[in-house]
Amino acid sequence: MNIRAIAAIYKFEMARAWRTVAQSIIAPVVSTSLYFVVFGSAIGGRITSIEGVSYGAFIVPGLVMLNLLTQSVSNAAFGIYFPKFVGTIYELLSAPVSYVEIVIGYVGAAASKSLLLGGIILGTAALFVPLHVAHPAWMLLFLLLTSVTFSLFGFILGIWADGFEKLQIVPLLIITPLTFLGGSFYSIRMLPPFWQGVTLANPVVYLVSGFRWSFYEIADVSVGVSIGMITVFLIIFIGIVSWIFRTGYRLKT
Repeated sequence: MNIRAIAAIYKFEMARAWRTVAQSIIAPVVSTSLYFVVFGSAIGGRITSIEGVSYGAFIVPGLVMLNLLTQSVSNAAFGIYFPKFVGTIYELLSAPVSYVEIVIGYVGAAASKSLLLGGIILGTAALFVPLHVAHPAWMLLFLLLTSVTFSLFGFILGIWADGFEKLQIVPLLIITPLTFLGGSFYSIRMLPPFWQGVTLANPVVYLVSGFRWSFYEIADVSVGVSIGMITVFLIIFIGIVSWIFRTGYRLKT
C-alpha cells in the first residue's frame, strides 16, 4: 500500500475544499439554517411534535442526511471528474499507484469533507433546537458508512460524466428529491398504507430512519434493515468501481 500516494491525493483534495470554503462549507450551513427557519418555525408551529419529539428536533437527522448525501456525491464526482477534464488523469493512471490507492485518496477526501460538514450542521442545529443523541456510536457509524458509500457513488458519477451538466443531474434530479421524499421532514407512518409501501422502495428511507433512531430511538424501519441496506449499497458501489478500473471504462478513452 503506497501511503504517500494516498496522502498526496487526499491532501490535494482537502486543499481544494479550503480554497472554496464559501461553496463547500458556508453555503450548505446557510441553507440548513434557512430550512430551520422555514420548516422549524413555520411548519413547526402547526406540527408540535412527532412521536414525542418536537418537530424542529425531528427534522435535524433528515437535514444532516440531506446535506451528507448531496455533498458526498458532489465532492467525489467533481474530485475525479476535474482530472479527466484537464487531462491529468493520464498522469495518475501511469504513475506507480494502484486503483485501490486512487479510490482511497479521492473517496477518503470526499467523505472527510462530508463528515466535517455534517458535524458543523449538527452544531448549527444545536443553536436552534435542543439535541439529544441516544446512541452516539451508532450515529457516528451511520455518518461514516453513508459518507463513504455515497462518496463511492459520486466517484462513479464523476467517471461516467462527460460534461459538467451531468455532474449536476444526479444530485439535483435524483438524490435531493429522494431525500425529500424519504422521510427527512416527516415520518412515513403519517402516510396512508399504500404510500407507505411505495415509499419503502426509496433507499434513502433506510438511511434517514436509521440515522434518526440513533438520536431519538424512533425509526420507520428496523435499525438492522437500515444497516443492511447501507452495506448492500457499499458492496455494489465497490464492485462497480472495481469493474471500472479493470475495464478502463471512460478512463482510457
